[in-house]
Amino acid sequence: MQKDRRGNYFEDFQLGQVIQHGTPRTVTEGDASVYIALTGARQLLHSASTAAKLMGLDRRPLDDVLVFNIAFGKTVPDVSLNAVANLGYAEVRFTESVFAGDTLRCESVVIGLKENSNRKTGLVYVRSTCCNQAGRNVLSWVRWVMVNKADPAAKAGGAHVPSLQVSVRLEDLTSACRLESSDALEEWCELSGANDLWDDYSPGEVIVHPLGMTIEDADHMSATRLYQNNSKPHFDALHMASSPLGKRLVYGGHVISICRALCYDGMENATSILAINGGSHVAPTVAGDTLYARTQVLEKVKLPGRSDVGALRLRTLGLRNHGADKPLDFHAAAQANTQQRTHVVLDLDYVVAIPRASLAR
Repeated sequence: MQKDRRGNYFEDFQLGQVIQHGTPRTVTEGDASVYIALTGARQLLHSASTAAKLMGLDRRPLDDVLVFNIAFGKTVPDVSLNAVANLGYAEVRFTESVFAGDTLRCESVVIGLKENSNRKTGLVYVRSTCCNQAGRNVLSWVRWVMVNKADPAAKAGGAHVPSLQVSVRLEDLTSACRLESSDALEEWCELSGANDLWDDYSPGEVIVHPLGMTIEDADHMSATRLYQNNSKPHFDALHMASSPLGKRLVYGGHVISICRALCYDGMENATSILAINGGSHVAPTVAGDTLYARTQVLEKVKLPGRSDVGALRLRTLGLRNHGADKPLDFHAAAQANTQQRTHVVLDLDYVVAIPRASLAR
């Protein structure tokens, strides 16, 4: 009998395989506070119950990215414990708010497999879902990860690369936030300290977020422990000493958390993330790197049947050691294989909800 819990290697996965991930997690107000301490997140809906009540909620929900990272952490022991790298995300849908006291559990289905030409690694595609204690889906996502083979000579099954949506469908975007009056909208803007609403953003405009954050070893390791992500590249210095970088990597989900926190300036009235259409970790991030962010508005979307809240499709680039005072051709930096891309560590295409001016007096 084997009890060494070595995790799954590429040859252990099978197309259609269903994985029930262990250790459900009851989330708490403490989780929310520690997340703020480690990331500096200031998004209003997740910071104050008074603001959440203006949006029709009983109390503040947990930050969407915190929920994603906790759910993601549940999948690591079974999917990516032996990964070389987590390569990307698609079809991420936030379908229901998560509150302190909720208990989350996760399941994944293997939807794609492709062995690499070196026969030492392969790509594994999984679709994961996260449910609360009532069995309702709160989050679902697809990710693909490069996983080591335990035995390079082991035979791999037939290759299948799934077809993924370029963007989450409009009818699948749901926002629990509801503004009932112009007074509520006015008070919301007073709490956020900004008046920019859905109507004030234009497709194509680029927002340069002014602040940066230097990631320390203690910060990113504490954050990854908060997510119960036990992946070796983030903790095991001895294991990573023989890697090309020779040091531990910052978990990609924590990079998303930092960049999302930095995006508050210039996007103060965004309430929540509705979906992530796609995301990729363009380059590794390590302790000592300073992250900055710039965001382009890709599209303005009217939510069906809603006049109080609209949606903005955004593309945020997370930049390593390239401050807001330095010039950057956003279009060039968003293209692969360009010199401007040198500083990019994160490329995220996502949709946020934001109040519209329809209720304004």
